[in-house]
Amino acid sequence: MNDKLKPLREKIDAIDAQILDLLNQRAQVAQEVGHVKAETGAPVFRPEREAQVLRGVAERNPGPMGNAELQTIWREIMSACRSLEKRVTVAFLGPAGTYSEQAVYQQFGTAVDVLPCSSIDEVFRATEAGTAEFGVVPVENSTEGAIGRTLDLLLHTPLTISGEVSIAVRHSLLTATGNMDGVKVICAHAQALAQCQIWLNNNYPDIERRAVSSNAEAAIMARDDKTIAAIAGERAGVRYSLGTVKANIQDDPHNRTRFAVIGSLQPGPSGDDRTSLALAAPHKAGSIYRLLGSLAQHGVSMTRFESRPARTGTWEYYFYVDVQGHIQDEAVARALAELQGNAAFFKMLGSYPVSLT
Repeated sequence: MNDKLKPLREKIDAIDAQILDLLNQRAQVAQEVGHVKAETGAPVFRPEREAQVLRGVAERNPGPMGNAELQTIWREIMSACRSLEKRVTVAFLGPAGTYSEQAVYQQFGTAVDVLPCSSIDEVFRATEAGTAEFGVVPVENSTEGAIGRTLDLLLHTPLTISGEVSIAVRHSLLTATGNMDGVKVICAHAQALAQCQIWLNNNYPDIERRAVSSNAEAAIMARDDKTIAAIAGERAGVRYSLGTVKANIQDDPHNRTRFAVIGSLQPGPSGDDRTSLALAAPHKAGSIYRLLGSLAQHGVSMTRFESRPARTGTWEYYFYVDVQGHIQDEAVARALAELQGNAAFFKMLGSYPVSLT
């Protein structure tokens, strides 16, 4: 067996040497790009460019490696090269171990500085103040719907959406011991408790459930107190040295959460983009029909329509709308110009590349 493996290992070593050389060549070019960007004041992170690179990897991939695996490798290559230009700071809903942190690394790679925040409001404040160049906040969950606080803050912030990340949510029941002996309360974020409600009713109906600020916070509590079990993801379990009582306890096996990347950057078209808007309709018969009719007349597809109370006490609503395409696309620009003319309130929340997952 060793006689057969030796030449193959030598071949792998030779290929690795070539990869190492090529990676450093790429890094040197990235440094030159950084110098040009510094001279012109161009942003270091260009989500539309990185999305194009990752799509190109999938399109050119002959196998046997899968597209998702290759895109993960390329994302880390781009992250490492980007950090040679300038290391980016990203705020997220902490503490460490949350799905929000996972979304940061899925979007930016691991060669970034992260800033855990105690609330979604704090993520917005840190990004608005320039403490972080970008923030990552949850927007909607496929089971529980929109994250209301994020929508409210998007309405008034000067920041715009520059990217999106979709994360598969896989909840585990975690304890310090790996079993439920002595556990008196199960803690998690309110959304996670709701997403596991049927499983909890069937398996631990008599144990108290307590909502906390985040699943990672629940994991910290479970680490420090053996009477507490946490619902959290695998990342939190590993980080806080917890044992898994049961994995994948979410009621919906296809449960996903979509995150928005917020900042002052306004990406250009990538070829597969989404545009997000906030609207209010005039108090006239057929006003919503006229608003949405502008999209249909120009052949623009709407992918999301969400209403939220305006909190004025007068039963008024804001509508959050996603459409396919970029604001610089001719059809989208014409549709939105017409729509804006018919709206009582109109705000562009951002045009950005569609998530690859």
